[in-house]
Amino acid sequence: MNAAQTIWSYAIAVTLLAAWMDWRTRRIPNWLTVPAVALGVGINTILAGWAGAKASLEGMGLAMLLLLPFVVMRGLGAGDWKLMAALGALLGPVLFLLALFVSVLVSGLMAFVHLFRLGRTMETLRNLVVLVRGFVTFGMRPHREISLDNPKLVKLPFGVATAIAVVVCCAMQRSFF
Repeated sequence: MNAAQTIWSYAIAVTLLAAWMDWRTRRIPNWLTVPAVALGVGINTILAGWAGAKASLEGMGLAMLLLLPFVVMRGLGAGDWKLMAALGALLGPVLFLLALFVSVLVSGLMAFVHLFRLGRTMETLRNLVVLVRGFVTFGMRPHREISLDNPKLVKLPFGVATAIAVVVCCAMQRSFF
């Protein structure tokens, strides 16, 4: 098994376990995400030396920095944030961005299907406009009505979308390279 296959194997294993936990409990535990960050840094350091360690830390930092506003606004859970940091540590910054992009697409598709089934599409689109407006104008305070704290809102397991995205990205990487 080459280095890329090793890294993708660990990324798939971590995200599948996170997806299972997220699906069952709507939580991604620290006992999974924190060691996964260490695993990502360790594996990349072993496989590529200091350059691997640097790429791993860059991927982790990028994930934490990009997604922090969504955690602060309570649109993304801290477990999801730490899972993405672990994914950044495993994949490095470039492949992390690909996995994040595909995760967002998969999550959006999951949300659309689920909300269409529930008949709550228009309400969700209005909420999305409020969130985007707050993000664009740097109104980075949590909205009580539109946050993970509101039990009336539909919540999706982002860990599931992430696992699907990682499997898709791995398949794409194997097909194209």
